[in-house]
Amino acid sequence: MTAPARLAERGFSLRWLRADDLPWLRDLYATTRAEEMATVPWPAPAKRQFLDQQFALQHRHYLAHYGDTDFLAIERKGRPAGRYYLQRSAPDHLIVDICLFPALRGQGAGEALIRQSQADAAALGRGMHLHVLQANPGARRLYERLGFVVTGPALHGTHLPMHWTPDGAAS
Repeated sequence: MTAPARLAERGFSLRWLRADDLPWLRDLYATTRAEEMATVPWPAPAKRQFLDQQFALQHRHYLAHYGDTDFLAIERKGRPAGRYYLQRSAPDHLIVDICLFPALRGQGAGEALIRQSQADAAALGRGMHLHVLQANPGARRLYERLGFVVTGPALHGTHLPMHWTPDGAAS
């Protein structure tokens, strides 16, 4: 997968993850928990240790359960910008994870990647699905704007399943 033209024009590119990406991926993960961790009365080193452990568990889980996924680094002008994990198996493609560093959120990069993925899935006659954190209404609004619909109750009380079909029919 290559970066959509509108992102490439802004200096974005995609590449496969490498082992030497783990430090910045750890930092990226920490940004997703910053608001939550701000309320925890732990010293900074304890918070960092906790986040590092949580990242390691998530990373191992993704590798163990989504081994055939495209684990992609998003770069902007050669610097880490985020990650995009896309499983392209049948019958539908799965967005395992998409995340950008805070300074790059809300600028259309994630939307462009998802739109390209939707076009790729549609060309194969496939839909897409994902799970959105209930505590992330901004992400849910983005997915709904892109045609994803909630398909059931929250899994484990935290993540809503969402699905998209090329014809826009809910499933």
